[in-house]
Amino acid sequence: MARNVLTYNLSEPLNGATTAKFDISAGDGNLTIDGLTGDEQVLASGRLQYFENQGLPTRTLVSSKGQVTLTLRRGGTGRPRFRLPWAACNGATEWQIHLNPTVSSDITAHSDGGNVKLNLAGIAVTRVSADTGGGNMDVVLPDNAANLSVTAKTGAGNVTVEIGSGITGSSIVDAKSGAGDVVVRIPNGVAARIHATAGLGKATVDPRFSKTEDNTYQSSDFDSAANKVEITANSGAGNVSVNTK
Repeated sequence: MARNVLTYNLSEPLNGATTAKFDISAGDGNLTIDGLTGDEQVLASGRLQYFENQGLPTRTLVSSKGQVTLTLRRGGTGRPRFRLPWAACNGATEWQIHLNPTVSSDITAHSDGGNVKLNLAGIAVTRVSADTGGGNMDVVLPDNAANLSVTAKTGAGNVTVEIGSGITGSSIVDAKSGAGDVVVRIPNGVAARIHATAGLGKATVDPRFSKTEDNTYQSSDFDSAANKVEITANSGAGNVSVNTK
């Protein structure tokens, strides 16, 4: 029996917010997050699809002295689609969310099994934790970010993380897949230590990073560098690649 797909139009006023925590769970749908391109004075906008028998997505907003926490969840009624846990999936619904790029953002993004795409170029980001049960994961990080903490994980799909240029301080990137390929791209000249493992696949690391021990590589200036990134890239069955862009 066919189910009607409806759309909830999201528009959260900025109301003076300077920092925000976003906690977004799209159920088993696809999730895309990027930055607002206009001059709208909003914290976040977007279009959230949902099945009629699920009910509207739930929204919770807590605000205090310029600090905001916005929580978005799929509606609680209706039965989710059955998914094989090892299969990479394409979600039945689409959530497209646009964040205010001037607000310092801590982002948690989840899908039970759809694809997750985070294009955070130009957004002030401090932390990213993104996961999906089986879909693909694509993350583009902003230039000139400071002390980033990034986790990108999927149960079975592919993971791609692109690190922005001009990063400062000490950043951490953790990219993992249960069965798919994992690719991490680093700007030329960025100091890095890399832990790369592939259970059944092959791990390949750019030759500018020297091997220091099993599965660990680092640039010659890593220990003394003021600005650097530590990367863990792992796949259970796919290939792992860490290269310079």
